[in-house]
Amino acid sequence: MSTNLSTDRKKPEIIAIANQKGGVGKTTTTINLGTALAAARKNVLIVDLDPQGNASTGVGRERDNRDITSYDVMMEEATLSDAIEKTDIPRLFLVSSTIDLTGAELELVDQAQRTFRLRNAFKDPAVEQFDYILIDCPPSLNLLTLNALSAADSVIVPLQCEFFALEGLSLLLRTIETVQANFNPKLKIEGIVLTMYDGRNNLSGQVAQDVRSYLGDKVFKTVIPRNVRISEAPSHGKPALLYDHKCTGSQAYIRLATELLRREKNFRAA
Repeated sequence: MSTNLSTDRKKPEIIAIANQKGGVGKTTTTINLGTALAAARKNVLIVDLDPQGNASTGVGRERDNRDITSYDVMMEEATLSDAIEKTDIPRLFLVSSTIDLTGAELELVDQAQRTFRLRNAFKDPAVEQFDYILIDCPPSLNLLTLNALSAADSVIVPLQCEFFALEGLSLLLRTIETVQANFNPKLKIEGIVLTMYDGRNNLSGQVAQDVRSYLGDKVFKTVIPRNVRISEAPSHGKPALLYDHKCTGSQAYIRLATELLRREKNFRAA
């Protein structure tokens, strides 16, 4: 599908949003960070690589209106260009997902280059139209997540401020090291973003302190608070930034996008 954007562009930054634990805010971060980057006049593609398809729903794509999906791309039955759809949000585009993606891992197990299907798909000239590609990963360290990590330039890890957060983070960091060693040596950790932060809860503050002590500057300064408006937004098929751009959660994602853009600018200048 033609996106009618200029093709005279540099290579996009491909970011996997990953954590093997469910319910930590991966999809929420993908949707709202993507919307905030689009509002900052960046052309953004969200690739929904989670069979639950919640990122697709969250930007307004109805489940019965997903014809060519990430499953078709992973199975090499369609190109990335075929799968790219416009959303109602200016500058934000989508490769949607359906439950069919659940079978991809079994179908790919005996296939050559099974870990590189997404990387190969990103060789499509269509990617040059985007500044950022955000991959919403499933809540497990399976073949779909390995494809995302093998195709990405960097990883953003949403981390819920709870007791077992560091334990799960350690497992994910070991997986990233394995991917760096075997599949994608250029992969870097873009940052850890603390989610569901409750300033009234001593545990949230302690987890934040522990993570910053452990990973230092890899942790974004911006924290995403617990916010009911963020939770309500997906049921309306909208990112929180469109549902209620003044709520504390939306404002936090705007700050996160600003911080990401600043990091990228400083990295290129270094």
